[in-house]
Amino acid sequence: MKNNFSETEEKLALWKEEYQKPQMSEQQEEKLQQLIKEAKTVKRERHPKAAIIRFASAAAACIAAFVLLPNLSATAAEAMEKIPVLGQLVNVVTFRDYQYDNDRNTAKITVPEIRPDAKVTESEAQDSLSRTTDEINAEIQEITDKIIKEFEDGLKYKDGYQDVVVNSEVLATTEDYFTLKLICYQGAGSGAEWDYFYTIDLNTGKRLALKDLFKEDADYITPVSANIKEQMREQMEKDENVYYWLEDEIEEWNFKAITDETSFYLNEKNHVVIAFNEGDVAPMYMGTVEFEIPEKVLEDIRKPAE
Repeated sequence: MKNNFSETEEKLALWKEEYQKPQMSEQQEEKLQQLIKEAKTVKRERHPKAAIIRFASAAAACIAAFVLLPNLSATAAEAMEKIPVLGQLVNVVTFRDYQYDNDRNTAKITVPEIRPDAKVTESEAQDSLSRTTDEINAEIQEITDKIIKEFEDGLKYKDGYQDVVVNSEVLATTEDYFTLKLICYQGAGSGAEWDYFYTIDLNTGKRLALKDLFKEDADYITPVSANIKEQMREQMEKDENVYYWLEDEIEEWNFKAITDETSFYLNEKNHVVIAFNEGDVAPMYMGTVEFEIPEKVLEDIRKPAE
């Protein structure tokens, strides 16, 4: 273990040289300095699993920077993959970095890839986790390939404008689960954002569906939907600029209930968060909206962690 950490520190030193080149921002440099400091803390831990758990909070602070950074060099990419801080059972690296910018068209597309960490997983869970991450990575690549194609097709219209951004964020990484958010934005005159959420049960290596969070045959649709409506009304009462479709004149617009396919994720507190894209339950100006469901609403129907 000591040799592994020594090797990592050597990689960090090389990465630091890359990081300190003129094109790197001061904020990026500060994040690297924080990472180096925390890596030394991990080195002093005797138990490797304890070190990983201790380091999870520091990883959450640094992870956005890793996902946002393109593959600066082979050295940087290799170092990033070997740093044991990007989750306990999975790593997130940049699979593809697509950049385009002219007077009328801008694209900043960073495609993440989830990689299982074979060093800390059991064989059975590892097999399942490998299949799950392969499926998620294929889905992400399909989504981003489509966005890139649409962007490049739009370049044919010389009088048009385009602004496209694809990014990602790790929303949670705990002993039991991991959640990645893929953020997509397309603008051409007006803009729209939509998000995808990927939550993995790290005990089984399987991707979680919303129904998997609840006891068998439990009715979670009704209480979750009722709580979301309650939160919507409370928000509208507090802020006149907030508006949801609950009692709109156009009946088909009104939010009635979630479905099994409604987007969700688990946050760092292990709370269920229901997510809606722009225009799903509110006017476009409201953007993407999320509702964290209180534990008391789900206490009788939530399935305990395996």
